[in-house]
Amino acid sequence: MPNYLIAIYHPEEPPIGPLGDPEAIATLNREMVTAGVRKFVAGLKPAQTAQSVLKDPSGNLIVTDGPYIESKEHVGGFWVLELASQEEALAWGRKAAIACRAPVEVRAFN
Repeated sequence: MPNYLIAIYHPEEPPIGPLGDPEAIATLNREMVTAGVRKFVAGLKPAQTAQSVLKDPSGNLIVTDGPYIESKEHVGGFWVLELASQEEALAWGRKAAIACRAPVEVRAFN
């Protein structure tokens, strides 16, 4: 079966109050485990803590502080799920968007 990435996007500036519903997220995680579809899950530190490695035209590697792409939203966490179809992945993505109160991207692995 194919694997799908369910990525949660967080705003650059966190809103006042909780971003997601911790109880709903825990329930969603238990549901994924019970269904046998969850392969991996991880939350990420804020984008401001990232470091980017770039190769300049002369071939030198440059390390810079911050995310590679300047954006108002960054990936804040993700699930890797093993599912039968894109439709099933979108169903889990909808549940994740509700629990996390944030935009979600659903993408298949190659």
